[in-house]
Amino acid sequence: MSSITDWRTSTRTQGQGQCVEVGFGSDHVGVRDTKNRAAGQITVEVQRWHEFVRGLKHGCFDS
Repeated sequence: MSSITDWRTSTRTQGQGQCVEVGFGSDHVGVRDTKNRAAGQITVEVQRWHEFVRGLKHGCFDS
């Protein structure tokens, strides 16, 4: 598994600290809590991340 680097926080956080960060590696994407980075992260393959983001953009998870 690649090392996760280049962590980014959503621009929608607006300094409230109530968000997640997403980090990118060569073959995996990590997601972690900005308030508790030491708690770890979930990691998914890049392809799965792209499928998830595509689903968000198409409203697949809207209730």
